[in-house]
Amino acid sequence: MKGKTMKAYVLEEIGQLTYKDVPTPRLKADEVLVEVTNAGICGSDIPRIFKTGTYHFPTIPGHEFAGIVRQAAAEENEHLVGKRVGVFPLIPCMKCEPCNGKTYEMCQSYNYLGSRTDGGFAEYVAVPVWNLIELPSEVSLEDAAMLEPACVALHAIRQADLANVHSAAVYGCGTIGILILQWLTAMGVKKIYAVGTRKEQQELAAGVTDCTFCNCRKNDPVDFIRQQTGGAGVDAVFECVGVKDSINSSVSLARAGGQVVFVGNPAGDIVFDKQIYWKILRQQLIIYGTWNSSFTKDEKDDWHTAVRAIQEGKIRPSAQITQRFSFDSLHDGLAVMQDKAVFTNKVMIGII
Repeated sequence: MKGKTMKAYVLEEIGQLTYKDVPTPRLKADEVLVEVTNAGICGSDIPRIFKTGTYHFPTIPGHEFAGIVRQAAAEENEHLVGKRVGVFPLIPCMKCEPCNGKTYEMCQSYNYLGSRTDGGFAEYVAVPVWNLIELPSEVSLEDAAMLEPACVALHAIRQADLANVHSAAVYGCGTIGILILQWLTAMGVKKIYAVGTRKEQQELAAGVTDCTFCNCRKNDPVDFIRQQTGGAGVDAVFECVGVKDSINSSVSLARAGGQVVFVGNPAGDIVFDKQIYWKILRQQLIIYGTWNSSFTKDEKDDWHTAVRAIQEGKIRPSAQITQRFSFDSLHDGLAVMQDKAVFTNKVMIGII
């Protein structure tokens, strides 16, 4: 049972993440107290902690986490105590136009666990009941801690018209990219290409999906995939890097009338080369953007779909965990992710 204080990683200013005792959260009427058992370090946590900061200080980072409900503020939610749960980290305002249409991921005035309010790099988190998803016994807490990136990947795929996708390319083999590979395989896409930079990415991708891998440090991905497809290109491309070169190459990989989904967060301004823009126009490409994931408390939303897919063994998010650290060793996990000589895909902390 909780005490008056807990251990947490508190971002007190940019680059100053302190592991210390802080007060255990006091619950609002619509909240429960979740004991964190596992938390993933997202790639976005690195700049958030070391370069840009959170929206205010102090803040406890961490938005990819799962755990067990230990306390409920309202008697009507007591039945949740002891339940294993995943957590949708975006807290919508429920008032704006997107919220009225249940597209909560596009909320215009949202709160967010781990960046705008305290998140999962702590022993306990106060979570609105609305943001919980209960876990079946077949879904491990490690897999549940990866529901957020798994659902981001699924949401990206769902932007495209999959009925017309028989071949696809994923440009970028980070966490989201390889999760997209897993989803494409689960959805029956017959021919899948992956573009990455390391042998370890190729090995990891091969362990979770059947794809043809192109190391873009050794081969031009446009030439490589066009040779594989008889010059035509692929039906759909998922760009998961967010830099000019990968974005331009991704457009080049699409067949005439094909689809391109932009997934990667931009590192800076993006400029299309003239011939790339001409390709969009002349070959009538369909361009999609994607953001976050759908959580509507409906069985068809991204989160419930992902839980079922994990339960049924169709995807295995935890297979992408490359390093595990105990809860009190988060700094070691952050250091590993910053070391370019070390291969990481998903770094997980938790109760070990």
